[in-house]
Amino acid sequence: MYLINLGDVDWDVSQAIYHTLARLGIEALVICSPKQQYVSVGYFQDTEKEVDLDYLENAGLPLIRREVGGGTCLLDNGQIFYHVIWDKNNTYFPKKFSDIYRMLSIPPIETYGKFGIKTDFREVNDIITAEGRKIAGLGGANIENSMVFVGSIILDFDHDTMAKVIRVPDEKFRDKVFKNLKEYVSSMKRELGDIPPRNDVVRVLVENFQKTLGRLEPTEIKEDTLRKVKEVANILVSPEFVFRPTTKKPDRVKIKSGVELIYTSHKAKGGLIRTAQEVVEDIIRDIGITGDFTMNPKEGIETIEERVIDAKRDRGKVLERIGDAYDEGEIDAPGVSPEDFTEAIIKENPEGQ
Repeated sequence: MYLINLGDVDWDVSQAIYHTLARLGIEALVICSPKQQYVSVGYFQDTEKEVDLDYLENAGLPLIRREVGGGTCLLDNGQIFYHVIWDKNNTYFPKKFSDIYRMLSIPPIETYGKFGIKTDFREVNDIITAEGRKIAGLGGANIENSMVFVGSIILDFDHDTMAKVIRVPDEKFRDKVFKNLKEYVSSMKRELGDIPPRNDVVRVLVENFQKTLGRLEPTEIKEDTLRKVKEVANILVSPEFVFRPTTKKPDRVKIKSGVELIYTSHKAKGGLIRTAQEVVEDIIRDIGITGDFTMNPKEGIETIEERVIDAKRDRGKVLERIGDAYDEGEIDAPGVSPEDFTEAIIKENPEGQ
């Protein structure tokens, strides 16, 4: 496995690099930090629902969608990214996301510990301090024939901008978001009072990953790979990908007798699930599912949607079909069960009602 230490890179490259290596089938640990601040939305999220696009435009903040699940992230030079990419058939790595998270959270946990910050893994995919503050979020996904694991060492965090990035119903609610971010999201600067030298943090991080992954061979990115990175970056920032359409409007609308558009949500342990449904005579004729959960394979969400179409909007029947989808697609969604998707779909009170 290669070690690719890129240092500071353009913001879009900091995401496109692991997407590209996964597409090329190159196994590596990538270390990098973005030069510019930007916003990244998760693969399953509805961008227009989750992000305050007016604020991003006014603030000049770029926006990208990653092929990894999870929620909206504010990313900048105050974070050191680590990306692990491996062949999905590599038997050294666990198959289940929950096991992958536990295995690959050890290096960042040990890195924080080396600098005097006691941390631990918390299900589903967080690293927290002894006081319970989040100091890293972890993510994983399948990309073509590869698997990727992503996370960061948070040197410092911009709580104020993050609170402005998230779409909220009103400004009073935004104040609550800011308060919660300040209270529950931490950084090395907050825990230590100062930021250790970046090079020291990177050195310790790489040493700890080598304990888990074995010897890493340092290498540089070739010119043809860099060209591919730029091509992939253009896809990830394209409006077609960032604003992938959902099937329905976010309301419960009665079109005519027996025909409704229904929008619901349910908070599972592994993330928020949103659904948009076209229901005719209590039969689900069409459905779109979004959210900030994680799923492997990520195409499994399409299997669930396809299975649910033409099902009666009944708990037992929907649960049976989603259970079949989990089996058929070999779906692994940490903290999100067939029961959670069922609850989201058949919920009595639509979102916003």
